[in-house]
Amino acid sequence: MYVLVGLAIGAIIAIFLPVTIPAEYSQYVAIALLGALDSAFGGIDAMLRGRFRLKIFLSGFFGNAIIAWVLTFVGDRLDLNLFLPAAVVFGTRIFQNFADMRRYLLTFRQKKDKIEGKSTENDSEV
Repeated sequence: MYVLVGLAIGAIIAIFLPVTIPAEYSQYVAIALLGALDSAFGGIDAMLRGRFRLKIFLSGFFGNAIIAWVLTFVGDRLDLNLFLPAAVVFGTRIFQNFADMRRYLLTFRQKKDKIEGKSTENDSEV
């Protein structure tokens, strides 16, 4: 629940407070946001499964954002584009977390329907 409330508050703040980020910092902010989103989706997935722990979520949230930012910073100093591989990894993890949540919710619904004796159109796993 903390994750959803935090995402909602962050979205509302972002909508109503116009913030301009200088172009030279845009990659750093973008990759840090991807790292934070990865943790947010992981937290939602853990919450759905009943395994959510706030300390683990917070350490992952800030740890992912900081590591992603540092990786991009070091890549800039070494004249390597480390932003792209980090973005690919975080993007892949975000989509994987979303797929896990979707699969869990769909199979949870099917299991609930079977317990209640309801028939579903397609009982195979999606």
